Parts: sequence; structure tokens; C-alpha cells
Amino acid sequence: MGIGYTVDTPIRVASLGINSVISLVDDHLLEKMRTFYSPRFNIPYEPIPMNAEDGRAKRITAYLDMVKEAVDSQLETMRKQPFFSQSNKDLYFNMLPGSSELKKRYQMLAEMPPGADRCVAEEVLTNDMQPGSIDVNIMVKLDNPNRGIDGKWLPKEFNDALAALRGFTNSSVESAVVFSAGINNALFNYLTNFEEFYYNDNTKLKKRIIIKVSDFRSALIQGKYLAKKALEVNEFRIESGLNCGGHAFLGAGNLMHAVLKDFRENRESMNAQLKEIVVNWYQKSGREYPKEALNRHPLLSVQGGIGNSGENSRLHEYYGADMTGWCSPFMLVPEATCIDISTRKKLAEADFSMLYLSDASPLMVPFNNLRGSTSEQDIQERLDSGKPGVPCKNRFLVSNTEFTEAPICVASRHYQKLKLAQIDASNMNEQEKEVMRRQVVAKECICCNLGNSALIEFGLIDEKDGPTSVCPGPNIAWFNREYSLAEMVDHIYGRGSSLVPAERPHMFAQEMNLYVNLFEKLILEARTSKEKARALKFGNNLTDDIEKTFSLTEETPYVNENLISIVDTCRVSRKRMQALIKKLA
Repeated sequence: MGIGYTVDTPIRVASLGINSVISLVDDHLLEKMRTFYSPRFNIPYEPIPMNAEDGRAKRITAYLDMVKEAVDSQLETMRKQPFFSQSNKDLYFNMLPGSSELKKRYQMLAEMPPGADRCVAEEVLTNDMQPGSIDVNIMVKLDNPNRGIDGKWLPKEFNDALAALRGFTNSSVESAVVFSAGINNALFNYLTNFEEFYYNDNTKLKKRIIIKVSDFRSALIQGKYLAKKALEVNEFRIESGLNCGGHAFLGAGNLMHAVLKDFRENRESMNAQLKEIVVNWYQKSGREYPKEALNRHPLLSVQGGIGNSGENSRLHEYYGADMTGWCSPFMLVPEATCIDISTRKKLAEADFSMLYLSDASPLMVPFNNLRGSTSEQDIQERLDSGKPGVPCKNRFLVSNTEFTEAPICVASRHYQKLKLAQIDASNMNEQEKEVMRRQVVAKECICCNLGNSALIEFGLIDEKDGPTSVCPGPNIAWFNREYSLAEMVDHIYGRGSSLVPAERPHMFAQEMNLYVNLFEKLILEARTSKEKARALKFGNNLTDDIEKTFSLTEETPYVNENLISIVDTCRVSRKRMQALIKKLA
């Protein structure tokens, strides 16, 4: 969802029992949002200067503490509201899925006559209202070292990712940290410094671990690495590599159906392995492992391109997912996400021609993007003025040492000036030079621009001073207006009319098209034998997974599930893959 779009989502929806995730990339943004929200909830505010000792961790802790206090206040207000008064209290229960025990008790309450029994039932049900989890995300590879006020490099624990983890762990929220975008051994090892991730005198972990993965093998490797330190993964979060928002981690050509099938078949075995490792560690360390946790195993969640209730039902009932993540559609729900009016309007109008996989990220990873964003316009204006690149303010994405001893960001003016001069002086022909130039200047300052929308929304900066990057998944093309929170939740659970047309292709069909298109691009760009071998491996995996996905069409579709769309997509994809693989021969 980017850096800013869910920065205050818990304040918007957690009191209604909805889980959400705050990115911890930009502690400067969090401090600005704390400045905005603290007085609105009568929470004392003490600024934390940029040069404060351990300032990054302290800013993160202060923001999360403020969010929790705001959510607790909202929930307490809701608990005091009477039932069946069309208040947020009723919205809380009405938005629950039909399978929820809380909702069933709420519906039974409506049938009870006034009296002492009803009063007791109301009190018990009110006390059982719980807020959604205020989870956080750390992109593990964003772990730059930092300098102190004396200019000297600080110890490793002050690196960006480790400081973010410390900020989260020191906060009062009892929730989960989502680790995404790879493995950082130093970060994972740092977890062992915090007792909040271990069982002590209670049966509940104060802080939980969620790992975002692209396949079963990655889940098993990371799960075992952590288990050997007695760190339990609370949830494995599976995300489509391409059919998602933000950065696209391409993987090895594996499609979602095949990945989920792998989890369904091997999940129980993995759970047993991880539990055994953890319990043995506790026993050898002389610590007690709670009996109540022996049957507690990692949850499984799925996200990336889900578009209707039928697909949601299949993920839960066929693959055994405990939860599903709906990200991009909520960018059109003002009650849930923090997006300025202009950007939200562009998202509502976006079709597939406006949504594309770009080279905009300084992380050198493909980045889902929206044509016509003000960030894209800003790049063009800088090019027209003869000053490509941007001033590097936050330095969260500095990584390149091609021209400098200290890392710099490839979106910066400093880097692009040096790189363009190198290209101009090279022996490449003019056509090759132009291709290289376009790749260089395409980079956006996403560490600032993904947060600007939130600042514009609250009037903290002017729209003309805040270029906005936006990174929706392709699935948002099927959603074409603003929606209320209740509308979107009802759509997820199949209550009422669907918000997307019946002819919308299945999420697996859309993902397949995206992967075949990517394979074609990999072939066109493959020059060396190594690149061709990588492309061939990718293509062979993709071919196998297309066949596995085709077998799904023999199943009975769920209500609102366009399973038949997979048939034609598989047939077309087979022919395309055969022709493309021949080009590599």
C-alpha cells in the first residue's frame, strides 16, 4: 500500500475490528502525523527532533503509542453506545462475516425481549468487542547505516530496519511486525534481544511475527531459521509476485494456484516441524512452553488481486487460508485510507492502460505504477528544465556506490548527473544510449513521494509542493468510484450486488496474463547465456504452473467466481508460451 496510504488506517478502522498495517519506512512522516493527530485525541505531544539520540526508534514508538491510545479511546466510546441505534457499534457487528460467533450473538440479541437477561447479554457482548490489530511492516532490505550528530557511523543496531524493530517492540501495541522483501539475518537475529517475542508467564505473545512469502520453500526456510531461536511465526502471508500493488518480486515464474496447493498439501508437516524445534528450545533452556500454545500454528493469509466474494471463498475454503488481504480496492475507500482527492480520482478513473510495471523504484525492483501521477509529471518537469533527479532528503533508499564511497540514491540528482555523463561518454550507439538514459531518469523519489499524499490530504503540504507516487495493483482497474467501508466489506463477503462486473477475469487468469507478458519481456531483454538460462527456467516453471492452474477448472465454482475465464486464458497462454520458449532454443 505504499508508505503513506495506510499510515493512519488503524485510527480509521481498528475500532471497528479491522486489522491493518503501518509502514515503518518513514519515521519523519510518522512524526508529522503524530503532530496532526495528538491534539485531536487530547494526547500530550512532545516533539522528537531529527537529531535526537535513537530518534528513529523513538519517533516510531511515540507514533504507535499515540495510535493505540486513539484507537482505545474510539473503542471505549463505541462500547458506551446503545445497541441498534445505527451507530458505529452496530456497524462493528454488521460488518462481521456471517460465520462470526460475535455476529450470531448480536443477531440473537436483537430477538431478545427487554429485561435482565438482555442487559447481561448486552454487557457481555460489549466487553467482547476487540479492536483490529495495529500491525507494522518492515522491508527488511531497507537497512541503511546511520551517522550520529558527530558524523561518525553508529553501531549496527541503529541501522534503519533494526531501529524500526526496536521502535515497534518498545511501543505499547500488542500486535505483529510484517517482514517483507527478503531475508535480513542481522534483523532476524536482533529479534532475540526482545522478550516480547517469547512466552514468559503468559500464554499470549506480546509481539508477533508475520513473514511475507512468495512460495512454500521460502516459508519453510525462514520459519526454521526463526524456530531455531524459539521465535514462532504467527502468520505466513502469501502474496502474488505480480498481481499486487507496490514492488513486484518476480520469483521463479510460480503462479498463485500452484503455490497455494503446495501450502495446502505440506502445511501440516511444516507446522509440526517448526513446533518441535521451538518446544525443544524451550525445554533445553529450562523455560516453560505453555500447553495452550501446543496446538497453535502459523496462520495462512493470501493477498494480491482478489476481486470478489467467490475468489475470497475459494481462498478460505479450498486452500485453507485463515485470512485474505484486500489492498488496492481500499485505496478507493476514504474511510480506510489516507489519499488526497486528486490521486483518488485518478485511481477511480484508471484502466489497464494506465496501470503498468515500471522501472520507477530506486530499489531496482519492478514497481507497479500509475501513469499520469504527479510524481511522473515532476520527473518530466525536471528533465525539461535540464535538471534530472531529485534532492535526496530522507536517504531511506541510498544503496549505490558506483561513483561515490558513501552510498547514494539512484533517483538523486547527484547520481543521475554522474550516470548520464557516463552514458554520454560511452561507446554505445545512440539508440542504446537513449534506452539507458530513460532507465536512469525513470527513477522516482518513492521514499518521499509515497508519503506526500497523506500530507496533502491533511493540508500539511500544498499539492504543488508534494509530488505523489502511487502504486496500486492491476486489480484496481475493475473498481471505478469511491466506495463506503460498508460497501467494500459487503462486497468481500458477497452481501448484496457485486462491485465488479461478472465478466471480470478470475484473479488467477489475470495473474497468468501478467506472468506470460513478463516472460516475453525477459526473452527480449536476455542477452547473455546466463540471462537466457534464467528466462528458460522461469518459462519452464510457468508452463508447469499453467497446467496446474488449468486443472482447477474441473472444480465447482463458488458463487460470483468466474472460474470459466481460466479456461480460455490457459489455452491462449499455452500457445504463447510454446512460441516464446522456441525463441530461446
